[in-house]
Amino acid sequence: MPRKEHHVVPNPNGGWNVKRENAKRSSGHYETKQEAIDAGRGISQNERTEFVIHGKDGKIQQSDSHGNDPCPPKDTK
Repeated sequence: MPRKEHHVVPNPNGGWNVKRENAKRSSGHYETKQEAIDAGRGISQNERTEFVIHGKDGKIQQSDSHGNDPCPPKDTK
């Protein structure tokens, strides 16, 4: 089963979008990256998805898991 993801990506017309993986439309448009991150993190936590933050160049800068991680770290205790 593929993992579900939400992404913070730059909008070509300015600002930042929060988009679900493979969605045609964004879940929201924000003027600043921080506003998009805050809103996207809430959406991702609510829907238990992976949360991926991109830079202006489109490269992934950070990723957080808010759902069922397919490769959780092993407990070292």
